[in-house]
Amino acid sequence: MSTYVPADAATLFEPLVLGSVTLRNRIVVAPMCQYSAVDGFATDWHLVHLGSRAVGGAGAVLVEATAVTPEGRISPQDLGLWRDEQAAPLARIAAFLEEHGAVAAIQLAHAGRKASAWRPWEGTGAVPAAQGGWTPVGPGDEPFDEAYAKPRALGEGELAGVVEAFRAAARRARQAGFRLVEVHAAHGYLLHQFLSPLVNRRTDRYGGAFANRARLALEVVRAVRREWPAGLPVWVRLSATDWAEGGWDPEQTVRLAALLRDEGVDLIDVSSGGAVAHQRMEPRPGYQVPFAERVRREAGVRTGAVGLITEPEHADAILRAGQADVILLARVELREPYWPLHAAQRLGAEIAWPPQYLRGKP
Repeated sequence: MSTYVPADAATLFEPLVLGSVTLRNRIVVAPMCQYSAVDGFATDWHLVHLGSRAVGGAGAVLVEATAVTPEGRISPQDLGLWRDEQAAPLARIAAFLEEHGAVAAIQLAHAGRKASAWRPWEGTGAVPAAQGGWTPVGPGDEPFDEAYAKPRALGEGELAGVVEAFRAAARRARQAGFRLVEVHAAHGYLLHQFLSPLVNRRTDRYGGAFANRARLALEVVRAVRREWPAGLPVWVRLSATDWAEGGWDPEQTVRLAALLRDEGVDLIDVSSGGAVAHQRMEPRPGYQVPFAERVRREAGVRTGAVGLITEPEHADAILRAGQADVILLARVELREPYWPLHAAQRLGAEIAWPPQYLRGKP
């Protein structure tokens, strides 16, 4: 075990105030698809999975990428909020998260050309129509790779419908009790597809120059921000780089982040990659942290760091160095739902344990 000892109270366990919302600490469970919904509806799996992370001490829990249209699902088993009825089971989850001290958060998404894909444990590539698949949509008609379906290019007139779908989903999310919403514009999904010059080859007002490629993301965020109550935070997840020559890069990310800040976005959740199959990424602990640090410094907006951050000492050091404002944990939270409770012990911080679990506290 590391002998790291912080000079004073661990920054990881300091509260973070975002408008009228206070996170009890800087640990956020990242949105991770469970591929376990039925016609977009959350199930008991989602309640138990997400609820255990709130019981485990996280400051906020982000519900997985939740599709704003049926064709915006990554897989047929993805969550959705394109119908009012889909809010009810999510409301049960949001209430449980809040009851146990975590800010209830949800990520709204549209998969674009990467939609209609198999669940990871069932294979890769496109699901045939006979097995519940559909024709995806995107900026153009080029598929993600040869295993994916050829998308239908969205007409310029259809993009207002995409914006409206995000707005309507935000309204349903608020009615379900969520207090933080994140717009997914990363990982090669629809909004990122429009941002990336490697994917977006359009010649209309949504393609070409930076301002055109950023137009759809900004329109979506503007609509969500108008719908979402002023005191409640809006986050945006961005891929800082495509990890491919000629693609979306950190300079454009900083530029967009500044525009998003001016639209009332409270935090940029900084990830990377996903736009093209030929990306060349070299993951290692904290490999995306420099992107979060740069966006924070140059765009003047709060950021979240994510990506192979698994040790409490590392997470705390990132925050102490001013590289990010929150730490988003993904796969380590799949392995350790109570990571925050154990991290507090490692860092010498005192945080509340669920009274039902006090008998097990070391």
